[in-house]
Amino acid sequence: MHDQTLGAGGYSIFHDTMADMTYQELAQEAAEGAIVLWGLGVIEQHGPHLPLGTDVYMPQALLRRVRQLLKARNIRSVTMPPYYWGINNVTGLFPGSFEVRPAIMVEIMIDLIKSLRKDGFGKLFCVSGHGDPLHNQTILQGARRGAEESGLDTYFIGAPSFVKRLGFDPADPNVLQTASEVEKQRKYMDIHAGEFETSSMRSVYPELVRTGIMASLKSTDFTFEDLTEWRRGREHALRKTPLGYLGDPAASDPEKGGSMIDLQAELVADAIAAKLAQ
Repeated sequence: MHDQTLGAGGYSIFHDTMADMTYQELAQEAAEGAIVLWGLGVIEQHGPHLPLGTDVYMPQALLRRVRQLLKARNIRSVTMPPYYWGINNVTGLFPGSFEVRPAIMVEIMIDLIKSLRKDGFGKLFCVSGHGDPLHNQTILQGARRGAEESGLDTYFIGAPSFVKRLGFDPADPNVLQTASEVEKQRKYMDIHAGEFETSSMRSVYPELVRTGIMASLKSTDFTFEDLTEWRRGREHALRKTPLGYLGDPAASDPEKGGSMIDLQAELVADAIAAKLAQ
């Protein structure tokens, strides 16, 4: 059952992360073998109905649920404050879509991973809250170099279709693929700020969704050819989706969103538990 209290006290992105712990509490977790969970999102436009921080809020909500599932298996974990200054190659021309250079993001990741290792942590599991290919390729590069330079085992977790779309090798030692994925079947493409993303936000942070505007938005009904052009990004994305969403946000359902978060959390927790058991 989806925890409807996830959003309670969770408006802050620091909620339930190590940022709200003391240094002694954090040191104790490291000494007792806790793993670290890290969501890496972006500040990016999400249509006229969702906040710019959607790709930050959602992985944090997911990881709170993952922590609950891991705790039930006696696996200790702590959560990093989310990374949110990422890469928005597709939506970069929209107001509110901030961008950093991939090389800068990699260097920041390396330094933060080294900090975790300095504190005695041994394993880090990263999840992405953002679908832009370059953003995720940069995460993997940062995870790989961070692991090499610090000695901390670092993994990028993704569903099989996501790993395949990004061109990642499932056998890559820094890639951790879930056993299956959340099924999202629709006649037309639903990729960005559409039915599924809006459903998830409504399930956890309903107060942040502009439901009046949402109800008036028409489905984009994109084909694969439309999606291919949109993914060329920047002026192409601005032309194809002038309102900044791709999908059918008006069809969103908070109950469906909660179920999707629960299932995704189970898949991520299962993947982590299986890796730790090796």
